[in-house]
Amino acid sequence: MSLLLEPSPKQIKDEKIYSEMGLSDSEFELVEKILGRLPNYTETGLFSVMWSEHCSYKNSKPVLRKFPTTGDRVLQGPGEGAGIVDIGDNQAVVFKIESHNHPSAVEPYQGAATGVGGIIRDVFSMGARPIALLNSLRFGELTSPRVKYLFEEVVAGIAGYGNCIGIPTVGGEVQFDASYEGNPLVNAMCVGLINHEDIQKGQAKGVGNTVMYIGAKTGRDGIHGATFASEELTEDSDAKRPAVQVGDPFMEKLLLEASLEIVKSDALVGIQDMGAAGLTSSSAEMASKAGSGIEMNLDLVPQRETGMTGYEMMLSESQERMLIVVEKGREQEIQDIVKKYDLEAVAIGKVTDDKQFRLVHKGEIIADVPVDALAEDAPVYYKPSSEPASYREFKEMKVEAPKLEDIGQTLLDLLAQPTIASKEWVYDQYDYMVRTNTVVAPGSDAAVVRIRDTKKALAMTTDCNSRYLYLDPGVGGQIAVCEAARNIVCSGGAPLAITDNLNFGNPEKPEIFWQIEKAADGISEACRVLNTPVIGGNVSLYNETNGEAIYPTPVIGMVGLIDDVSHITTQEFKEAGDLVYVIGEAKEEFAGSELQKLIHGEIFGPVPELDLEIERRRQKQVLTAIRAGVIASAHDVAEGGFAVALAEKAFGTKGLGVKVQIKGDAVTELFSETQSRFIVSVKKENKEKFEQLVKASLVGEVTSDGTFIIENQTGEIINLPVDELKRTWKGAIPCLLNSKA
Repeated sequence: MSLLLEPSPKQIKDEKIYSEMGLSDSEFELVEKILGRLPNYTETGLFSVMWSEHCSYKNSKPVLRKFPTTGDRVLQGPGEGAGIVDIGDNQAVVFKIESHNHPSAVEPYQGAATGVGGIIRDVFSMGARPIALLNSLRFGELTSPRVKYLFEEVVAGIAGYGNCIGIPTVGGEVQFDASYEGNPLVNAMCVGLINHEDIQKGQAKGVGNTVMYIGAKTGRDGIHGATFASEELTEDSDAKRPAVQVGDPFMEKLLLEASLEIVKSDALVGIQDMGAAGLTSSSAEMASKAGSGIEMNLDLVPQRETGMTGYEMMLSESQERMLIVVEKGREQEIQDIVKKYDLEAVAIGKVTDDKQFRLVHKGEIIADVPVDALAEDAPVYYKPSSEPASYREFKEMKVEAPKLEDIGQTLLDLLAQPTIASKEWVYDQYDYMVRTNTVVAPGSDAAVVRIRDTKKALAMTTDCNSRYLYLDPGVGGQIAVCEAARNIVCSGGAPLAITDNLNFGNPEKPEIFWQIEKAADGISEACRVLNTPVIGGNVSLYNETNGEAIYPTPVIGMVGLIDDVSHITTQEFKEAGDLVYVIGEAKEEFAGSELQKLIHGEIFGPVPELDLEIERRRQKQVLTAIRAGVIASAHDVAEGGFAVALAEKAFGTKGLGVKVQIKGDAVTELFSETQSRFIVSVKKENKEKFEQLVKASLVGEVTSDGTFIIENQTGEIINLPVDELKRTWKGAIPCLLNSKA
């Protein structure tokens, strides 16, 4: 129970209490200038969360403006809860990705669970029914007890929330690298479906209309969560544990169904999730976007703890809450809907015409500030940027193909690397078949979910190789988009758009800000060439532990449209006798590769080259051939190179093997991570038609004997049972988790 007296406005200034909340000296001066007086404690709290990077994007806005955000199919770009893309027949797909990195570092189960809950609310607040969840996770090396604990708890948190709410977790990625040792990344993505007429906006329009609160009661969990997400992690971060929210997926399920019924009512004016900064951000943003003001009586806010102050109620990030604006006089219609789900819909305020953000508590006005000052007019910073010396050094290095004594053993060692190894231990904990629309489950290039009562399906993926971005953030940003698109294409889909999660270190360091700028340039260029606009996303900065930044990790979430479910393609070989083709030639490119990390324990050198026109052309050829029915299986060449991709194509089969012949240097051909490459299999009767559509090299065929054979001009260089390769690949992560080290 809060019995402490709040400090006076003078104390806040004199004792610099505002700096503990996350405001800088200059920002506090700006608040004072805007108000024409010193802010009180509650007002200081409002500005501190709304002006945090997490809510205002004050350091990243200049970079985000670079992204292409429009297109023929884009119905809603950045600025709302989630982006929306038209998929024909009056339907649209709604999707967004968001981070919950810092909470997951100090309380991994609840941090991950509430990350899932928050992104689901972003999607259904647009009026869409969530149909799928994905994630993108990064951890330190899977050898320390702390990393194992974080990994196990984060996966359990994602599973616990997603499984309970009944939305399938269909895909994702997990990578392991020392740079994430103290600061794991937990990015959650949600995909939903909507009819055009049901699209909602988070706006508080119409003077006199009623502001209503729906969902769970407000508690003291998550206070200053947005500020916590906008600072570096240190030894003291465990003390921030109270800033981590606690989720209730069963409450969220009720809230989801109630919200989807409410959006069908013409009494609804606007709806928004209470996410980061809770009641403050949802109300201020809704009013600011509509050009209105808002007044709320905090005595009416449903509270689960006694003696809560206005400051605590406004900054709480308690989960499973929505804020809606309803036409005046029609509140009962909403209450009747909500009552069916055992929830409350409480009128707590009204829309005003004075553009002020006014809060009343116990008969007193405890905050009265211009609403735009909190939201639209938050400060924007153009941070200094400088190229790190390492970038030039990497570009000028010559990285040659390493000499390997035993190529077969090297392949086994690569398959045992946690980033390459099977993630079955992870996705087996997820319910990926609930709702029965999942056509391609986790483990292939992209997940595929059918759209009921149509011939269509959606392919979806998350992707980012942060090692490339560390070496060259511009090219690395392009590669992240292209690899996501390759995953979609290999599944038979046409890439539609992306949502991105920009995970970086401290933007106040010029070399980090340079990474952010260059990565955004690369992402933008690739999106323009591939015609995949950015329809929304999230920025997560200050991902550092005791001054050490993570690798730059702008995760790309991409959704593609499969026009006809007959085009759905998976990566596994289908039948013995099918021909194996490779699209694209290997070059001597090992910088940032799994092989380089395996041999040297570090990465260095110039990243693989990427020609966006070649990339676009090859993707188009592969998709055309899939739609023509001449490709039986498709897989992109990614981490580990050709040999790993070829082995992965054999793993999902019942007893099939493969025999291929390579030319040139064996190490380069097998383990280089040259971009824009695919391996496909084709039935013999489709050979001629395939070769007319796609420029590719025939390298071998699928066999029935369960062996994995690679030959070159000197003879066999790998001859191993597929089962042995698969055992190594499948057992690596469970083995590391079970080891006592």
